[in-house]
Order: sequence, then structure tokens, then C-alpha cells
Amino acid sequence: MEKERIDEALELLWILAEEGHHDMKRFRLSSDDPDVDDMLESLRRENLAEITGEEIRLSDKGKAAATGLIRRHRLAERLFTDVFDLSKDTMEEDACKVEHILSEELTESVCTFLGHPPVCPHGKPIPRGECCKKYSVDIRPVVSRLTEFEVGKTGKIVFITPSEAARIGRLSSIGIIPGTIIKLIQRKPSVVLQMDETTIAIDQELAKEIFVKKVM
Repeated sequence: MEKERIDEALELLWILAEEGHHDMKRFRLSSDDPDVDDMLESLRRENLAEITGEEIRLSDKGKAAATGLIRRHRLAERLFTDVFDLSKDTMEEDACKVEHILSEELTESVCTFLGHPPVCPHGKPIPRGECCKKYSVDIRPVVSRLTEFEVGKTGKIVFITPSEAARIGRLSSIGIIPGTIIKLIQRKPSVVLQMDETTIAIDQELAKEIFVKKVM
């Protein structure tokens, strides 16, 4: 069976599990595979999935493979969105291609280059890699936390990862949303930003949840 068909099935199982679903019926309805029964048999034969009655789950082997696929796909989405400013449709199409061919070494380099982003452009978590655990930055990240951004430089907010849901509303109310162009005035004791003619001060904890890339 084609590797890409196996990959698509593993990715689907991973996403369904992420949403809390393990039922066979949902998998069948969600799959675009031309022969789902044949696919299921391949997953079982290659020990990539465990099927019990009407429930299907990734095996340890399948979970490891699926996690890598999801990680590559979501990192590719971040790369195409944050660095190349591709449209949503183009980003998704190209990310689907890249997830099948990126090597582990290149995936780690992309992740480091982007500053180890925690979520994809859709707000879904990106599985962590070894580079994220070490957080050794051998390549200067193109995206960084606001608290690590260079004072005096101009940047664009690319994503926000609020630890509390209420924070996103608070930030939005003062104009701090993805796509906003800001200039960092100071980092301590509070973080001071300039947006157009407006100057705003926010605390360090909030600033850590805002990720920006430098605008030339």
C-alpha cells in the first residue's frame, strides 16, 4: 500500500484522538481513502492501530509515526504563514505535501528557526521535539517571544498563546492581535509597545505569550 495513504490514515486517527474520538464509525466517515477496509487491514497488519469492536486507537508504533506527521504538518503551516505569508489554501496544500518528505533533521531546524512555536496557525498544539526540550538555538529564530524581542525594533505579531481565555479578549480590546505591527520601546520593568501613535504597557507574563517576527 502507498505510504502516503498510510500516513493520511495515521494523521486522521491522531486528529480524531486529539478531539477525543476513537470510534470506528467516525473514522470511516472522516476518511477520504478509496478503500477504507483495505486501509484498516493494512494498519492492523503493520501494527499501527489497534481495533477492538467498534473502537480504533493508534498503537505505540502508530502514535509515534502520526505524531511526527502532525508535527511536520503544523510546523510547515507556521513556516508558510509566518515567513512566506502564503494564503490559507496554498499553505494547507503545501503543508500536506511537506509532511511526507521532511527529514527529522530538517524538521528540527525549521522548528528552531521559527522559535519552537507551541501552536499552528489554527491554534492547535504542535507536538514537541527534541529541539524544543533542549531549546538550544543554533539558528536565530525568525519568531520570538515579545519578552525576547530587541528593543527599538519593529515587529509583527504572528500568534498569541494565552494561558487564560480572558486574556485574548483583553489583548484584542487594546489592539494586540495577530497581524498588528508594533515597536518595542522597553522590556523592563514592564513591556512597553508602540502601535501607530499609541503607547501601551503590559506586564511580563502577558508579554511572554505574544510571539512576533521582525519587520524590516
